[in-house]
Amino acid sequence: MNKLRIKGQSIFNKYVGFLFLSVLLLWLKTYLVQLTQFQLGIENTLQKFLLFFNPLGSSLIFLGISAFFKGRKKYISMMVIYFLLSFLLFANVVFYRFFNDFITLPTLTQTQNFGDVSGSVFTLLKPYDLLFFLDFIVLLALLAFRIVKMEMMDIKRKKISVLYSLALMISCVNLSLAEMDRPQLLTRGFDRNYIVKYLGMYNYTIYDAVKSTHASAQRVMASSDDITEVINYTKSNYAEPNPAYFAKGKGMNVIYLHLESFQNFLINYKLNGEEVTPFLNSLIKDQNTMYFDNFFHQTGQGKTSDAEFMLENSLFGLPEGSVFTTKGLNTFQAAPAILGQNGYTSAVFHGNSGSFWNRNEIYKSFGFDKFYDANYYQINSSDEAEYGLMDKPFYQQSIPLLESLPQPFYTKFITVANHYPYAMNQKDATIAPASTGDKSVDGYFQTARYADEALRQFFDYLKKSGLYNNSIIIMYGDHYGISENHNKAMAKVLGKEEITSFDSAGLQRVPLFIRVPGVQGGVNHEYGGQVDLLPTVLHLLGIDTKDNVQFGTDLLSKQHDSLVAFRNGDYVSPTITSVDGKYYDSATGLKLESDKLAEAKKYKEMVQEKLTFSDKVVNGDLLRFYTPKNFTPVDRSKYNYNLAQKEETTK
Repeated sequence: MNKLRIKGQSIFNKYVGFLFLSVLLLWLKTYLVQLTQFQLGIENTLQKFLLFFNPLGSSLIFLGISAFFKGRKKYISMMVIYFLLSFLLFANVVFYRFFNDFITLPTLTQTQNFGDVSGSVFTLLKPYDLLFFLDFIVLLALLAFRIVKMEMMDIKRKKISVLYSLALMISCVNLSLAEMDRPQLLTRGFDRNYIVKYLGMYNYTIYDAVKSTHASAQRVMASSDDITEVINYTKSNYAEPNPAYFAKGKGMNVIYLHLESFQNFLINYKLNGEEVTPFLNSLIKDQNTMYFDNFFHQTGQGKTSDAEFMLENSLFGLPEGSVFTTKGLNTFQAAPAILGQNGYTSAVFHGNSGSFWNRNEIYKSFGFDKFYDANYYQINSSDEAEYGLMDKPFYQQSIPLLESLPQPFYTKFITVANHYPYAMNQKDATIAPASTGDKSVDGYFQTARYADEALRQFFDYLKKSGLYNNSIIIMYGDHYGISENHNKAMAKVLGKEEITSFDSAGLQRVPLFIRVPGVQGGVNHEYGGQVDLLPTVLHLLGIDTKDNVQFGTDLLSKQHDSLVAFRNGDYVSPTITSVDGKYYDSATGLKLESDKLAEAKKYKEMVQEKLTFSDKVVNGDLLRFYTPKNFTPVDRSKYNYNLAQKEETTK
């Protein structure tokens, strides 16, 4: 026994032995985390094997970097790398709990948001999270207490070559097996889930860094020739305005009301026999309000900022990160600028910090005349939500700011009360929480009810002031409120045994209400997404969009494109739904028969083409090379959102 113990000690007293022990622990930890903390959709034996196998090669590559150091530095560098990889893994787990997605390089540039979301991050932590670093502590203790003695001898280059040859061979086998199950894995599609599932968290990080660097380089490499193909594409997909609706709102004000985290299942939903959103429900019966019940959010990692970006530009958000934070100085031809050159004053109202999502910079590129952020509001502790001012005082305090604007105006009110983690002071709650046992899901109904009540109060003001009969009022959900991480609770909410992938796609519906005085309302079953809002609104105002680079089409046009692209390359349409590489009948939810797969795959190619063109416009800043007729490029220097503006407002 003593001989075995001595022999075992001698193995780990060698650098290579300690390295392989570290690789083994990191490999197994990463596998267990990927298996238990992420919903990767493992479907067959090969995918199960790859999930187990994929952390090995990358663990060996990263930890093997320590072999290039000398003496004690070999062990110090190994421990530093081990900790960084462990922290990366842990950070992705916490990020995934909130966003149901993985960290990308561009999201790391969104640090100005971190202070505002710190409370939400705390709610995402679990008691067992300390275990993420237990293995690191064990390895550190082995060295600190000299249970394992450090080998001071330098590692010969020949051994390093053998080490990396082994690591690269393992990685190549991993990639080859992944390509067998998912051809063109690294070149096709936009879904990060696939990369993590097949190649593992650490290889995904390398892949993301390469993609992000490539995207950043696109602007430098872009030229005026690149926009020509895009213009040809958007012109060929242009939908002519419907004469029955074109210019019916000409000269009217435009008021966007942002429904934070609202999903469409809330509409007409009853909790314990009580309507959750009675005011929004009543609008369905309003004679001048159109309610779209097949309207989908199309956001990616930018979430709320992606929704704003699409409705202002009819361009898609990026596959990684937020356009707001990474492309704020780009050239845009957004709604505020278009309408500003047609006699409109534009403004955004938001009871949170102006730097959140870099709004105080990118709004200048959009051409917003005014931005009323938290500096323009009195925010008491009793009226403060986690992300700013609660909705009721927000609307109330916004009224004098709104009344200071010359008409016609183009405005947007961004609310925050109905935001994760859906906690509120119970004295302000007017409906009991749900009883699923999931705290976030249970509280969601209370904050949604509060937001609904705030809307009703603001509508009362609009009616009394006369704005109601001279304004197009648009209410839109920005993104999902309940992620797939809460599917067990959502199954209880919807009375289902489970939430399938098809169900999850359907749950990406968000409310869309468009009220136009004098225009017949009703329920509209047309399929559409947020990228379609800009051409719809411009056509209602009598402004044709045929010369604009826009990827959405007018929801009211007879030529509207009802194929709704999701940011990850999936899609929904009236006939076919694509989720995670599978195709379903949109009416029945059943998987498509083989005779219909050709059409489904054709739709997939169309979606990828549209997303690719949009990404080229944004990453290459291609609109700097093209100016539509009757449009003047935005001059950012004309806009200033500081408190001097407030003094002008109150004069």
